[in-house]
Amino acid sequence: MGAAVSRRIVIVTAVHAPSAPFLPEAYRSLCEQELPDGWEWRWLIQEDGRTDAVAPHVPDDERVTFRQGRPGGPGVARTIALAHADGEYIKILDADDRLTPGALARDLAVLEGDRSLGWTTSRVLDFLPDGSTVGFPGDPDNGPIEREAVLDHWKANGFLAQVHPATLFVRRDLLLALGGWMALPASEDTGLLLALNSVSRGWFSEQVGLLYRKWEGQATGQATHVDPAERDARMAVAEARARALASFRWGYPTD
Repeated sequence: MGAAVSRRIVIVTAVHAPSAPFLPEAYRSLCEQELPDGWEWRWLIQEDGRTDAVAPHVPDDERVTFRQGRPGGPGVARTIALAHADGEYIKILDADDRLTPGALARDLAVLEGDRSLGWTTSRVLDFLPDGSTVGFPGDPDNGPIEREAVLDHWKANGFLAQVHPATLFVRRDLLLALGGWMALPASEDTGLLLALNSVSRGWFSEQVGLLYRKWEGQATGQATHVDPAERDARMAVAEARARALASFRWGYPTD
């Protein structure tokens, strides 16, 4: 008898030179994860560009794969990484963030336990430069998130979603059906979250699943990220995509 084939969670990380030094911390948070028997994780690290600055920070572990490609932003890097994602589930992990112990097992238990759910999110704490953490007010209740609930909240609250796209854990086939991340210079993960919520129910875990690092070099802290004209355009196209998907009445699960 051959050895049992493990089922797999694929962690997808986009990285560029400024965030590369944080990869070892992200790796340690992955190594702290405990999964049920028969499950394993693999980590796909995709550099947004081709430099010599990232590879020295990539862990030497057979479970970790590092690739490079022409620059196009984090959404492009994550989407191209899907070509090598051979697991049933995809977990997003930004290069400068850290998972909390138990995060993967909690995500997995939710989707394995309810086939009507397409994705999960979890509570987030900002991880500040001094090592302290800060939570967010207004988290939803622990439990299912109905279709279009995130979209409606986001629209009514100044384009702020009540759940964080950096915590997404999603069925691979559903992610591929939506084309991966949006082709936007920023907010590509919010666009994906809104699209997922338009076609499938999700889940929010009240337990902290991610430490979201705040530091001066992060992309969301740059002036270009809040340029009013570009931001309005990003929000408009993300909403239009989500509304169109909802109007087609296609959804997960397909039956």
